[in-house]
Amino acid sequence: MSRISKDEVKHVANLARLAITEDEADTFTKQLDDIITYAEQLNELDTEGVAPTTHVLDLKNVLRKDEPKEWLKKEDVLKNAPEHKDGQFKVPSVLE
Repeated sequence: MSRISKDEVKHVANLARLAITEDEADTFTKQLDDIITYAEQLNELDTEGVAPTTHVLDLKNVLRKDEPKEWLKKEDVLKNAPEHKDGQFKVPSVLE
C-alpha cells in the first residue's frame, strides 16, 4: 500500500511551482513512498536513553575570545589615501 498518492505528489509540485509530467509523478510517488518506508523503519529503533544530537561529532567553538584592542589611527590610514578631506576619503562622484 502506498503511503503517498500521485495526487499528493502533484499537489506538492504545484505548491512548489514545479511542472511535472505524469511519468515524473509516478517516479516521485515511488521514491517518496520508499523514503517514508525507510523513515518508518527508523521509528522502530529503541532510542531510549539516547540524547538528541544535531551533529555526530562533538564540536567546540574554536574562535578566540573577542577582546577590544588598539587598531589603526585615522591619521595613519588617511596618509595612504590619494585624497582626503575633513577626515574622510575623497573619491570621484559616481552620480551625475
